[in-house]
Amino acid sequence: MQSSCIGSLMELADQDQNILYLTADSGEGGLDFMFRKNFPDRSFNFGIAEENMVAASAGLAASGKIPFVYTAAPFLAYRSYEFIRNDICLQNLPVKLIGTGSGLSVSSLGPTHHTTEDISVLRSLPNLKILSPATPKQAYECMKVAYRYSGPVYIRLGMNKEKEYFPDDYQFPIDKNEVLKDGEDVTIFTTGAILEEAMNAAELLEAEGTSVCVVNVPTIKPFDKENVIELAGKTKLFFVVEEHNILGGLGSIISDVLVDAGCLKKTVKVGLKDCFSVGYGTLPQIRKENGLDVETITSRIKEALG
Repeated sequence: MQSSCIGSLMELADQDQNILYLTADSGEGGLDFMFRKNFPDRSFNFGIAEENMVAASAGLAASGKIPFVYTAAPFLAYRSYEFIRNDICLQNLPVKLIGTGSGLSVSSLGPTHHTTEDISVLRSLPNLKILSPATPKQAYECMKVAYRYSGPVYIRLGMNKEKEYFPDDYQFPIDKNEVLKDGEDVTIFTTGAILEEAMNAAELLEAEGTSVCVVNVPTIKPFDKENVIELAGKTKLFFVVEEHNILGGLGSIISDVLVDAGCLKKTVKVGLKDCFSVGYGTLPQIRKENGLDVETITSRIKEALG
């Protein structure tokens, strides 16, 4: 997804001189190198000082600029939280926060570098729009959505060459969920880079006779409540697959919607069960170790169906 963001942001920056790029020592490759090469006067590396970077982005935004803040998601979402809250969201400034390494993406570096609480941490902040693209094409389009939005945005990015499910002419659904596959027995909701595991689980289940609806959630906030309420009357069971703590994540959002609407719908949450992730290795290894691989997801659904 990172390379897609690079292309999209470079195009936007070429059209708007107010776009700035801020990073916290993210490395010499990719977006850092490309943006600095093409727009040297609009690229700023703050070093490993995320709080200062976020505070500076607020000042720049208040001066009429559109800062895109790009760095590792765990350090952006957690270390800089107070500054995101007070300097950006409280002032409703057009800062675009791009957190790389959503979920278990940075698999080899362990739980300190996994981003498995960012949705729960950030979604309570007023004014903040939260986007969670699942594929490179979706990430490309979501940068344009962030740019057009007048307030602050947080974008959570995977970084493992995610499988593409969308066509070249894909249009990002503004504040809407996407039904990628219709089904009558089970609905699987998912967000971000774990989409491939959910789609593969649906394929395995359908081969055994279970009809599966798959819903991708590219916008966490504001959330598409109507889609959830509509589907509650169509399938027997809801499953939520997320590379995130089940407390405060997508599953919690969906449960809140159902309760508020008075819908009695069994909802099974597949994610980290109020714990930190475990293990170091490749992404498939770490997903399996944390119960987020296609086999475990499929097993959980079959078990719930009885």
